[in-house]
Amino acid sequence: MTGFDVTTRGTTAADVAAAIDDMYDAFLAGDRARFDSHLHPEVTTWETHLPGPLRTRAELDAYRAQRDAAGARPSLDSLSAREMRVDVWGDTAVARYVLVAVAPGGPPEHTRVTDVLRRSATGWAIVHHHAELVRDVT
Repeated sequence: MTGFDVTTRGTTAADVAAAIDDMYDAFLAGDRARFDSHLHPEVTTWETHLPGPLRTRAELDAYRAQRDAAGARPSLDSLSAREMRVDVWGDTAVARYVLVAVAPGGPPEHTRVTDVLRRSATGWAIVHHHAELVRDVT
């Protein structure tokens, strides 16, 4: 994790950041179960490359199944959350960061991300994920 700014005292914000980092590590490892453990069942997912907002995990799963069946799952050399800022209010948190993805032989791709998370007995889970590809990085 690079550029981590904890805006809440204690370890709670660090726990949120660690969960997000673990989620992206799981993606790189191809561990979908671990990746999905960081997503709430009713997660909304809005990303630049998606065919529209996905309003549940079931909709996200359907999109991923179609993408994977077409052989279009992204292959990445690295995936990291940078310039992370986390705010926590009780059992709710917001994380803002720049996600840097590097495909084999390709330039880094930067995406602005906002995740809203809810804490439960099993840890932090993303209830809303909003990601926008940054076309020009200066």
